[in-house]
Order: sequence, then C-alpha cells, then structure tokens
Amino acid sequence: MHISDGVLPPAVTVSTAVVSAGMVVLSVRRLHYEDYPRIAVMTAAFFVASLIHIPLGPTSVHLLLPGLVGIVLGPLSFLAIALGLVLQCFLFQFGGVTALGANALMMGIPAVLSGYIFRAFAGRHIGKTAVVAGIAGAIGVLTAALILAVLLALSGEVFWGVAKVAFLAHIPVAAVEGGVSAFAVSFLYRVKPELLKGTL
Repeated sequence: MHISDGVLPPAVTVSTAVVSAGMVVLSVRRLHYEDYPRIAVMTAAFFVASLIHIPLGPTSVHLLLPGLVGIVLGPLSFLAIALGLVLQCFLFQFGGVTALGANALMMGIPAVLSGYIFRAFAGRHIGKTAVVAGIAGAIGVLTAALILAVLLALSGEVFWGVAKVAFLAHIPVAAVEGGVSAFAVSFLYRVKPELLKGTL
C-alpha cells in the first residue's frame, strides 16, 4: 500500500508532508534512549512485512502491521513507520519521494490510533489482551485503507474506482492482521513483556 509520485495533487502532497513532518517531530520529542531497541525491532518488522506483495485484481496487498507497531510503540510508532517508509522508498523505490508525507500519514495515523485503542482496552489477562490486540490490528489496516481511498479520491475521478477496490482488497488483510497481532501480542506477553512496556 504505497502512493507513487505524481498521483496526488500538489496541494495534498505539500499538506501531507507538513503534517507528517510535524508528527515525526512530536514522536522524536517523546523518544528516550531505552526506546531505541523497540523502535529498531518494529521498524524492521514493518519494513520486511511490506516487501511481500500478493496480487489481488488490479492492485496488490501485503501485511502492513500498523496495529502491531502501534501496540508496541504507542506514540513513537509514527517515527518507526516514517523510517521504514524512507528505507523502502530509497532502497526499493516503493512509493515516491514526494509522496512520503502522504504514505507516512496513511500508515502512521492508524498505528498511533491502534496503540491508543490497545492501551485503553487491554486487560491484565492474556486472553483479553490478545483479543484487544487483534481488534486494534484489524482497525489499523482498515483505517490505513480508508485513508488511502480518501487520498486517491482527492486525486480525481479517474482514481475513484481504484480507491474502492483498494479499500475492499484490504478487508481480508485486516482479518489476517488481526490474527497476527493477537498471536504476536500474546506471545510477547508471555516471553518478552518488556517490549510492551508503556502499553499495558
């Protein structure tokens, strides 16, 4: 799920870049030395998951992981998402340089939202924690798909059909990511709870 250069109107490109830059600054201001390992792990997970594309009709889908990144990193997730997108852009030409701001908003906002949902509703028991993680993971994907559809719709009527297909194509991805998030969080809860520090 990447927007390429030249798809978005200049006004949208500039405004999303400004907002994304502001979000990155806010994330950096919350950054502490002990957060570096968690950010490195989740940036790597986000980076790798986005490299495996599965064709689906006129588009393709892949694991996004905004929910899981948000669950582990909370407000710092926007920074991890932005770093992963920059690496994907310059190493593999996924997305575009001018669309980095839009892509960061499209993935970063759902990650932060998922983190807030998890922290608000997760319990002290592994069962409830896993269920909430699954819901947060699915919401992260659906929110990202919705933002993608809105951004494409803002680009003109020619992209309306693609916007609808892109959103519908990510509904099964949301279900899969819900399961992945639930499993990953329940696993971390048992073996590496410090990775969930600040979220439980």
